[in-house]
Amino acid sequence: MSTMRQKTWFEQLPVHQINQVTAVHGGDVNAAYRLDTSDGIQFLKVQPNHPQAFFQHEIDGLSLLGQAATVPQVLATGEIDGDAFLLLSWINEGTTGNQRAVGEALAKVHQRVSPNQQYGFDHDFLIGKIPKHNQWQADWGTFFTTQRLDAVVDLAKANHYWNPSREAHYQRARQVFLDLYSDYQPLPSLLHGDFWSGNFMFDDNGGAVLIDPDVYYGDREFDIGVTTVFGGFNEDFYNGYQSVFPFAKGFDQRLPFYRLYYLLVHLNLFGLTYAGAVDQILDNY
Repeated sequence: MSTMRQKTWFEQLPVHQINQVTAVHGGDVNAAYRLDTSDGIQFLKVQPNHPQAFFQHEIDGLSLLGQAATVPQVLATGEIDGDAFLLLSWINEGTTGNQRAVGEALAKVHQRVSPNQQYGFDHDFLIGKIPKHNQWQADWGTFFTTQRLDAVVDLAKANHYWNPSREAHYQRARQVFLDLYSDYQPLPSLLHGDFWSGNFMFDDNGGAVLIDPDVYYGDREFDIGVTTVFGGFNEDFYNGYQSVFPFAKGFDQRLPFYRLYYLLVHLNLFGLTYAGAVDQILDNY
């Protein structure tokens, strides 16, 4: 975006006087900015060449998570010159905080269950880099295999990241997962959906803040499994979680499938650098 067009673009935002715009880290998906305005500091996300609807899933997620945990406040959303934007309250990031509070916050989110006692969500999210179907299902094994695992495996095939060996191991792993859930139906918990260590922060009072959700209702162990993929969570986190919502018996047998899904997502996003980690799990089946 040229400097002149950028200036015109920012002038169309529904905020009062903007005194300064600073580009900040916004993850792998969005451009992000700190806006110093006459009304205070705001956080701006921009998704170029996408409609306003792009951010609706995140807005819905923040609204739901906010019923149980601290999240940024949604200030405005819209579309300017074909680019979607989302304005959020600015969180002053603190330098210290106890991960026990993060675990407690996630556990309280997981205690909120779907309104119809089923797994899924009331809309799909198909315009992200990894499209997600969220049709309601009464059976968790069916939901997770057909609408999560199979979907990213099919995408890996389309991206030429798959081979006959992975397929054979995957089909065995898939059946083991279905067998594990044949007589166990977990609570359909509200999930953050992308809970790696970059998606929480501490405010300047040391309070835990959850950010960047990709919500749906499912097995709470999905979020726990994601926390084990890249690290960044300490024992305080897990102890805090279990002080509110203890893990179910046998959870350690189920977590590898959720790690597998998250690694398959990264395989599709970033390429064969993640193939070894995927194979390390699949080779157990």
